[in-house]
Amino acid sequence: MINLFPSLISGNLLCIEQSIKQLEPYCDGFHLDVMDNHFVPNLTFGADMVNAIAKSSSKKMWVHLMVDDPMNWCTTLHLSAGSIVSFHFESTPQSQEVAKCITEKKWIPSLAINPKTAVAEIAPLLDVVDHVLVMSVEPGFSGQRFLEHVLPKVGELKKLKPNLVIGMDGGINLGTIHDVASAGVQDIAIASAIFASDDPVHAIQALRKKAA
Repeated sequence: MINLFPSLISGNLLCIEQSIKQLEPYCDGFHLDVMDNHFVPNLTFGADMVNAIAKSSSKKMWVHLMVDDPMNWCTTLHLSAGSIVSFHFESTPQSQEVAKCITEKKWIPSLAINPKTAVAEIAPLLDVVDHVLVMSVEPGFSGQRFLEHVLPKVGELKKLKPNLVIGMDGGINLGTIHDVASAGVQDIAIASAIFASDDPVHAIQALRKKAA
């Protein structure tokens, strides 16, 4: 079973609440990209904005921290229990400590890896996380082309930890979602394929059908 998370960074930022209300009945939660203009060359939501968005929906939040200091965000975010918080392996030498902090907040710690990062590099950390986000584009910008060569990572991760939940983010659309779901990805963040559509509700319905 897959879970679809519209990535609000590609929505109309002046109408985020309307987008949430429109898509809530059709999605499993919402994905929020947090970029600090240091770890990645872009700047998006701050903690206050993330917290406000989280309060506006009853659905699960999936916060993707593309930041130099993920530990700091553990102290500034206010999310419901069960929210997913992804932080990058490449961003900190303190992955175990960050995962522990997220767990103590009753959130789900999720280790994100860039397309060039090998599964073997994070193998020692799979004891402290039950969720891994495999990036299928280089982090920092939406609208990039899906990188097919990352798909085998899903199987590699499942071999190391069969009950691991795998998420994927980047370039996922009607042409790629079936392969993503077939590879074993359960949590899927989707940006342009939903919000570039004239009918976002129809787009998410079509994506869910294609993934089946």
